Amino acid sequence: MRKFLVVMDDSPEFVNALRFAAIRASKTGGQVEILGIITPEEFQHWIGVAEQMRFEAKERIKEHFNIFAEIIEKEEGIIPELVIREGEKVTQVLEQVKEDPEVGIIVLGAGISSEGPGPLVTQLVARQGGSLPVPVTIVPGSMTKEAIISVS
Repeated sequence: MRKFLVVMDDSPEFVNALRFAAIRASKTGGQVEILGIITPEEFQHWIGVAEQMRFEAKERIKEHFNIFAEIIEKEEGIIPELVIREGEKVTQVLEQVKEDPEVGIIVLGAGISSEGPGPLVTQLVARQGGSLPVPVTIVPGSMTKEAIISVS
């Protein structure tokens, strides 16, 4: 089964990417895999504090996932899978694709700020694009729900 890999964060672009992935997965018999990444800067403190921060970061990811999983299941009939990894975002995305052979496409949301589409899109596509093992779909952050539905 082909999986659509979506990297979860707190941005509105993530919601667009997730919506696109869920609709495509529903229409093509695929699955959605949501990747939550805990970056090193989230727990660069004393050891005891770092462990507590890591635990809290994982719990926060699970809480966000549960909210989105319920919406996806209700709207598209898809039950997404959650994967939590720790480390640099680009590295963890590439490792997940390498370790899960069912991942067939990465779906990213692009920011709409004047600073560009966002660091993950820039690093993954601009710097790694030619050597990625799977295609990447970039969903513009400015797309409406209706527009996403119509192109999915």
